[in-house]
Amino acid sequence: MSNLSELHLDALAEIFSIGAGRAALSLSEIVGDEVHISVPSVQVINVEDINATTLSLNSGRFGAVSQYFSGPFNAEAVLLFTEEQALKIVSDMMGSQMSLEELAEFEHEAMCELGNIILNACLSAMADILHFTLESSLPNYRVASADEILHRLKENSNQPYVMVLHIDLAIEKRHTTGNLVFLLSSTSLTNLVIHINQFLGSIS
Repeated sequence: MSNLSELHLDALAEIFSIGAGRAALSLSEIVGDEVHISVPSVQVINVEDINATTLSLNSGRFGAVSQYFSGPFNAEAVLLFTEEQALKIVSDMMGSQMSLEELAEFEHEAMCELGNIILNACLSAMADILHFTLESSLPNYRVASADEILHRLKENSNQPYVMVLHIDLAIEKRHTTGNLVFLLSSTSLTNLVIHINQFLGSIS
């Protein structure tokens, strides 16, 4: 798979952990409390091999924030939480005792903001460390079933690879897990590996 080794994956995990730290600082300013975000693992697989287990998708519904990035490599990034977790995050971000019905009114705007913070922090960390520039689209939020999400991830044959970041998010004492998925073309994955090799060569 474009010679992506454990060393590459370890480097990506370190890079995204730096981005997660940046995102946590930004979120802590919004919620007025301590926020921790970590990226315990990164994996790259063929999109055909992705399934509900890979992304910890159960039979419920999920909030998905998607955003497009372009530069030395192009990618669609999708941030996934269960809808229940998404509403709890919105509650933490709003800092109020709203009902679920009231929170749902702010769900789209708040989740787009959350996705924008996490996605841009992770990608900007990668761009800074690997020395390239990325452009991004505005985030989009939708709620969908596990089957709908899997179909969406697999429908573009031009993006045969998926990079999956497992995310741990803790706001105050509430712990949430999610996934950040990058859809990559063969060329984009190859270009990413080239930049990681250049980075590893510069620190060895």
